[in-house]
This record gives sequence, structure tokens and C-alpha cells, in this order.
Amino acid sequence: MKKIISACLILILVSTITNAQTTTKKEVKYGQLNKLPRQDNAMKKWRQNRFGQFIHWGLYAIPGGIWEGKTYTYAAEFLKSSAKIPTATWDSLQHKFNPKKFNATKWAKMAKNMGVKYVTITTKHHEGFCLWPSKYTDFDIEGSLYKKDLLGEFVDAYTKEGIDVNFYYSVLDWHHPDWRYKLETKKDQEAFQKLMKYTENQLIELIERYPAVKGLWFDGTWDQCWKDNGKFSYELEKKLKELSPGLIVNSRMRADEYGSRHFDSNGVLMGDYESGYERRLPAPWDVNVTKNDWECCMTIPENQWGYHKDWTISHVKTPDELIEMLVQCTSQNGNFLLNFGPKGDGSFRSEEIFISKEIGKWMTINGRVIYDCEYAGLTKQSWGYYTKPKDKNKINMVVFNKPITGKYRVKLKKGQLIKKAYLLSNPDKLLQIQEIAKHDFFITLKKNKENKPFVIIVELEIKKSNKIHQKALI
Repeated sequence: MKKIISACLILILVSTITNAQTTTKKEVKYGQLNKLPRQDNAMKKWRQNRFGQFIHWGLYAIPGGIWEGKTYTYAAEFLKSSAKIPTATWDSLQHKFNPKKFNATKWAKMAKNMGVKYVTITTKHHEGFCLWPSKYTDFDIEGSLYKKDLLGEFVDAYTKEGIDVNFYYSVLDWHHPDWRYKLETKKDQEAFQKLMKYTENQLIELIERYPAVKGLWFDGTWDQCWKDNGKFSYELEKKLKELSPGLIVNSRMRADEYGSRHFDSNGVLMGDYESGYERRLPAPWDVNVTKNDWECCMTIPENQWGYHKDWTISHVKTPDELIEMLVQCTSQNGNFLLNFGPKGDGSFRSEEIFISKEIGKWMTINGRVIYDCEYAGLTKQSWGYYTKPKDKNKINMVVFNKPITGKYRVKLKKGQLIKKAYLLSNPDKLLQIQEIAKHDFFITLKKNKENKPFVIIVELEIKKSNKIHQKALI
């Protein structure tokens, strides 16, 4: 019996030590810079915007996913890698880049009519080609047939339309001779020091040349070389924010000194918002995601960012699918960044133009359930999603699945009652409300021929407890 007790005590001791080791926090010097969530005006505006446009544009728009007659189904901007094209051959595309149909004003108006409030454009993708005239490289727009400052035209046009501009920048650079996947030798270390200085110079150049820029969206930070340099990226983010107060940076920029990305080794978000949701969304009932600011970036085809000539190689999302993704993001305190890949001549494909118009039609009527809205704190129901305007006793029910019974279930929190409910499109006609259990209601809408996602507005009455009421009387 004593042996059994001793063995049990040993197991308890081992378990206690193991749990203590598991919960012990690491000392992280190069993790989060700011107190989160940020509550300054710049970050509040980022949250209010909710809907953004992503633009992937570079030399890869010229071949459009096809090389020497062969179609490559992987992402078009990775064609150099997919088709094993020599760097010199790929780089020669610079002398063919001449987007004569590029019209920044038309682009910006298309974005505004779609309902976006911010835009993120690739200033430099993995290929290393820069859309601005950079004094640190000749591999830029100035060395192309276009010559002019394309990025400058873009920033001015979108800013004029009231759309906040963010810059995408890839630290991974296939063109630069000093990029290394892994730093294995002293020579690698010396080369990468030069690459880091080049990166720093270009980023400072971007925010000083284009002071209207609101944020930086980093990519290509998964290679070991970058993960091994947490101190550099930490100090770089700090410097950039000192040069541009209010600058917003995504979670892809850095790794801590232990190589952890997006979240540091203690699980603390790095950057101002989480940007790990790429071509995917969290589960719609996931409430943990509402604790941090986050953004989903989404393609229209399944996996094409830059222009690909052939969209038949995968599923192409419909406007309604994309609207549902936008609504889901809003319902979980997230932003939605929808990607477009312009052609090499500077025009958009007809499918993208159609999609932008269809989303714009819906947003013109229903945009109020997206902008400046947030998680409603209510249990997800099968008919769709809740969003909540800030500081108002209202909730928006955005319906994607009409129940056959015409009864829409709503489960409220303690102390909440439904004052009235009506369609956003017809506020004068009140809908029938039935309380079926405590805090549990049916809203009835049987005759609704709407074939698009629609919105029911629910106005709430907050019932104060007796204790609070008595305290107020005293």
C-alpha cells in the first residue's frame, strides 16, 4: 500500500512540474510593440472600414500563368518558381511592362463603387520588381516602358476618393543577390546584412515618398533567414512607426527571437492585427477570434492573386459567396480584404468588373451592417450572421439561408428584450415577434421573395435589474 501511495505522489509531483514548465512564460524581448488592442484614431478607423480591396500587380501579369504554351495552375505570381524560369529571363519582363490601359482614377472609382474603404497594393512582390521609382534599385517602374510613378498615381487617385491606402511589401526577393533562405555561412550572414539594409531603405523611402499611406502589409517572412533576425525586424517596425505615427502593421512582419511568427512564444499577437487568415475564414461560431483585431485576405478564384489568363482551372466565387465572407468577418470583429489581379496592360478582366459591381449594388443598400459594426455577442444561428452597430441598442440579422417555416430564431443575452423588428428595406412594416422561452425568440417573415442576402433590423430594450434600479433611486 505504501508503495502505491509513493508512486501516486511521484506522479502528482511530475505532473505538477510538467504543468509549471508548460505555463512558464518565456522572456521575449522582440515581441509586441504596442498595448493591444490599439485604441488610437488610426486603428479605430481601420476597424470601422471593415472592407478592403487587395491589388496584386507586377511582372507576373504579363505571362498570366502561362509559359511557353504550358498553363501552370498554381498562383500566377509564383510562375517564375513553378516553371523554373531563370532569373535573368524573368527579369527581362521589366522591359515589356507597359500598362497603357492603367487609369488610376477609374480603378479608384471602381473600388469606391464596390464599397471598399481601404486598399492594399503590392509595391514589391517576391519577384523583386518595384512599382515605384526606387533610388535603391534599377529593377523598378522607372526602368520599364511605362517610366512614370505608377504607385504615386495610384495613391493620389484612391486618396482622392476617400479610400485609405496601405502598402504590401515582400521581404522575400528573388531578384536581389543577397537574399538567402537560410544563413549557413559567414558569407550568407554578410550578404543578408546588405539585404536587410536594402529592405530598411526601401520601406523608409516608401513612407516618406507617400505620406498618405496608412499601413504596411508584409509578406514573404517565412524563410529561416528572416525568422532568425527578430531583433532587426522589431527595431525596424519601431523605426517606421516613429517616422509615421499611427502606421498600422500586420502580424506577418516579424518573428520573435525564438522564431515564432504572428504570435510570439507566449501566444501574444505581434503586429497591430492578425493576418494569418489567407484564403480561409475562422469557424463562424469561433468567439476566440473576436478578442484580437484580424483580417482575412481572399481570392476570387481558389488560388490566384496575380492575373491568370485561365480561370477555368478552379472554382470562381460568386458575388453572394464573397458577400457572405465579408459579413462573416464583420460578425467576428474582422476585416475582409478582397483581391483583384489586373492584367499586364492595366485593365481588369470582365469577371472582376462584374463581381465588383454586384457587390457594390448590395453594399449601397446594406453597407450600414458592415461599416463600423462588430461582434454582437449572440449565439450563431443557421439563417446567417449578426452584426452590431457600435454604441447602439440594435442588432443586424444578415440572412443567407431562409428557413422554410419563415421563423428566424434569436437568442438574446440576459436583460435583453426585442422592442421591434423590421426589414432594412422596409422599416415601416413591423415583423411578428414571439417569445418561445426565456431570452429565446422567433421573428416571423413568411412572404419574402428576396433572392439576395437581406437584413432584418432588431431594436433591443435593455431591462435593468431590480438591484440596479434601486441603487439608481437612492
